[in-house]
Amino acid sequence: MNVLHRLRWLQFVLLTAFNAACAVESPSVLPLDPNVLLPPEIDEPLFAAPTRVDRIGRILAPVMVNGKGPFRFVLDTGANYSTVSPLLMSALGLETAAERSRLIHGVTGSAQVPTVLIEKLQAGTLAMENEYLPIVGTSINMRAHGILGVAGLQESRVFVDFRHDKVVITRSRVRKQDLGDYYTLEATRVEGGLLAVNASIRGVRAKAIIDTGAEGTLGNLALRDAIRARRRHHPEARVTDVFGATMDVSRGESEVATTLSIGDVSINHVDVTYGDFHIFDAWNLKDRPAMLIGMDVLGVADALIIDFRSRQILVKRPD
Repeated sequence: MNVLHRLRWLQFVLLTAFNAACAVESPSVLPLDPNVLLPPEIDEPLFAAPTRVDRIGRILAPVMVNGKGPFRFVLDTGANYSTVSPLLMSALGLETAAERSRLIHGVTGSAQVPTVLIEKLQAGTLAMENEYLPIVGTSINMRAHGILGVAGLQESRVFVDFRHDKVVITRSRVRKQDLGDYYTLEATRVEGGLLAVNASIRGVRAKAIIDTGAEGTLGNLALRDAIRARRRHHPEARVTDVFGATMDVSRGESEVATTLSIGDVSINHVDVTYGDFHIFDAWNLKDRPAMLIGMDVLGVADALIIDFRSRQILVKRPD
């Protein structure tokens, strides 16, 4: 298969996957423009990449921008705003809004960044028009066209099927759900509309943000100190560099937690990195035990349902 035929084949596969992932109530997808689509590597799942021994998973949503696409945006439930990457700027020939900038918060710091006017952004039932979105070009979206945050998703339901490489965003129609083949985790809303669940680690209760945009699981210093206060001896921590949506890099201390409990779900041997991370201050969670649950944990499930309206996280039970 020559390069041209392979590219056309990959474009056909991506468009087919996008049509399958869109909800019935979503508007029709416009014809795919081969000049703006940059396909992923051949062996990479298009949308729902599970966590494996040799890699951390991630969730990408198919997104139409200014009537073109679909583009692949990282679904980030730990971000209360959406962003676009330089990759999208180049693909669509967009220009920076020189008169506007915006302050963004990441795990490791904050930054004032330029913005771009997006006439229309649509992902499933989510639609935004004439929004100035921040331009962020860091490792979190290095191979994606942007980040899809929770703004606009407060009435939505996100279904992620890691087994079948599918992400579907629909309007939530049920206040509460009880699916027999799923564990149901009740959540609360915290700063910026993010969803948090009650967790327990080494006997210490903590507020845990569900963050599909983060690779690893992080804890604040209040959680670390509460855990150490309960133990006479604690394992030697490994010093780790932590990266976020800004250019700031923070140092953390990584330890393996024997068990992390979230409702009826227990996860063994979770690597948690503790530190004085900026994001906990931005979320007003600096002074009490809190953590961020990333894709190292979330990506091992067969499927996830994140229902923002009913404030529930549903995790598929193993077969």
